[in-house]
Amino acid sequence: MLAPFLSYLRVYEPLRAFEGPSGDAVRAALARGAVRPEAMGNRERELCLRAMLGSRLLPPPRTEILVTERGPGDVLVCPLDTRARAGAAVLGFLDTEAPFLKSVILPVPEPAARRSAERAVADLGEAAAHVVSATWTVPLPWFALVDQEDRRVRRHPRRVWWQVPISRARGRAARAEEVIRAGFADGSGAADVLAETGAWLDRFDRDSVVELDYGGLVHLIDDVSLRSDTSAAQVREALRALRDGDVDGARRGYERLRAFWSPVVGKQRSG
Repeated sequence: MLAPFLSYLRVYEPLRAFEGPSGDAVRAALARGAVRPEAMGNRERELCLRAMLGSRLLPPPRTEILVTERGPGDVLVCPLDTRARAGAAVLGFLDTEAPFLKSVILPVPEPAARRSAERAVADLGEAAAHVVSATWTVPLPWFALVDQEDRRVRRHPRRVWWQVPISRARGRAARAEEVIRAGFADGSGAADVLAETGAWLDRFDRDSVVELDYGGLVHLIDDVSLRSDTSAAQVREALRALRDGDVDGARRGYERLRAFWSPVVGKQRSG
């Protein structure tokens, strides 16, 4: 089964960042074994479907994790925070969809759904979710956090991802936001995304690692296109042009990026 067509931005923190009950849950999950990143989408979809079929709204509060290593014995952990993220998604659904659609889809009455979702989000406490996702595309501002040459590609199972120290990702987000706001007097949605991303990254340990992952989108991109994909380099070039005052050059770079990603987004409409 193909993974959901989501891309991901994740944060892996050192074990010392997890304390108290949440730390115990993370260590227990580590002992059970981590989820493979390429299996994450299917795993979360399965948990949510089981909850819905069982007339429950949200998956159980069981901690599951991804793991990466910065070096031998230097383990970093990314809790999936599936229940809290599902709760946030439910609240968004309740706030935006028509009453008829809510009545058809929700397995419980709307007031109960809202209470359950709010509790799930509140369970994170002061912590931030370690994963954010986007459907059918990669938000172009995310590419400002990474270098083209650091891209990793694996064919079996298929995966494309980057990892970067969080301090570098924070600095790049701040600089890119500044360049975009200075270059476009009327403001920019891309700058807002970078500001939100930077604020999110500020909530994690200074020794964390940030991961940008194409997730299930790799199954929508053919091998030739994947080999020619230079999205990170093009974002960097567009930012450089904008910093140098070449607004037209920056716009041309943005249009090239849109031309690459538009067929992927278009498959949502044709599917």
